[in-house]
Amino acid sequence: MKNSLIQKYNIPGPRYTSYPTVPYWNNDTFSKEKWIKTFKKSFTESNSEEGISVYIHLPFCESLCTFCACHKHITKRHEVEEEYIETVLKEWKLYVALVDEKPIIKELHLGGGTPTFFSKENLQYLMDGIFKLAEKHPESEFSFEGHPNNTTKEQLQTLFNCGFTRVSFGVQDYNEKVQKAIHRIQPFEAVAQVTKWSREIGYTSVSHDLIFGLPHQTLENVIHSINKTKELQPDRISFYSYAHVPWVKGVGQRGFNEEDLPKNEEKRELYQTGKELFAELGYVEIGMDHFALKTDSLYKATINKTLHRNFMGYTANKTQLMIGLGMSAISDSWYAFSQNVKTVKEYQKLVNEGEIPVFRGHVLTEEDAIIRKHILNMMCHFSTSWEEESMKINTIETHLALLKEMENDGLVAIDLAFKSLSIPEKARPFVRNICMAFDVHLLENKPKTKLFSMTV
Repeated sequence: MKNSLIQKYNIPGPRYTSYPTVPYWNNDTFSKEKWIKTFKKSFTESNSEEGISVYIHLPFCESLCTFCACHKHITKRHEVEEEYIETVLKEWKLYVALVDEKPIIKELHLGGGTPTFFSKENLQYLMDGIFKLAEKHPESEFSFEGHPNNTTKEQLQTLFNCGFTRVSFGVQDYNEKVQKAIHRIQPFEAVAQVTKWSREIGYTSVSHDLIFGLPHQTLENVIHSINKTKELQPDRISFYSYAHVPWVKGVGQRGFNEEDLPKNEEKRELYQTGKELFAELGYVEIGMDHFALKTDSLYKATINKTLHRNFMGYTANKTQLMIGLGMSAISDSWYAFSQNVKTVKEYQKLVNEGEIPVFRGHVLTEEDAIIRKHILNMMCHFSTSWEEESMKINTIETHLALLKEMENDGLVAIDLAFKSLSIPEKARPFVRNICMAFDVHLLENKPKTKLFSMTV
């Protein structure tokens, strides 16, 4: 890939886990009442056949990893577990009380924070409480994030018995200097042990998360980490670009100097080398940042055109309704987004007062829904198509004109006869830039301060 293209297009941009993106949510037209109304509508439309998704945010971590941009609460006091889970279950009851039938859960994901901060007994209690009021969809897929250093075989077995078949382990990088810089010290042996246990127990998909662009990370580090990963052959690999956003997360992402980070062409070489090595190992690139073996459900979803992207990342199935439980969790009714309050204390206070703890959100307009469709198509399938009448406010020609320079640079192929566009394989690293040409909110209100990480 030409370095000039990287220099040209490596600009701040959204990762498009939603459209509109969170900084452009219109809180003036949003209210908790409107959120509840769209929740009920979506539940009625989707629960009985499609099922719903549930994301549960478990925010506690024993130590701070300085690469992490997630909402977390650092503590070594494990007595916080029980009260937090009780609050999550109370929030779940508030939602269930709004509908007339049992929720049917198709996808369930435990994220964090560190879900494996919680004891196996409390994880069991959490799942018992959720499914006391819900049923499992016949095609359900449940997953959770595990920290290799503190995930026990008993936790893995407990969650497997509850229906979990997917687990993702955060690896990041195996180099000791890099691990020290990001405050995430974990030996290869720990990752190998939890991967082995998962397979012995019966998990059908084990994923490893790697990150490129970390402080002090070199090309040799990335090659070494991938070679070590090769020994364990996870079913999926997430190969994330490190998002350096200290203006959002403050001191947690300033545990190293800016000059310690790989820049531009150097960082892109880390990704390109990784991508080539994954291909040699039999992994297929899925959407953005993800790679999977052909036996994995994510690959099958790509072939079947059912791949979906939401706040849980890429998923093998789309559900119209996703409920986020816990501090800072985000929900999606397809007609609106909402986010819970961001501190444990405030979250517990509101729920214990009988309030759904939403503090902001966005009700999608007709135009939002149309553009969301195109951005999802590009993020999941690297292509999209349109009808003339589908773009009622901003015509498709407006967006295509913005893509003209990218078309000249070979990053996008536009077919006006078939009313479609596609993104060539070599241009996939620029998919965020291409989506930005459709992002009306971003185009009409360019940020005056730093909001997003670099796209390339």
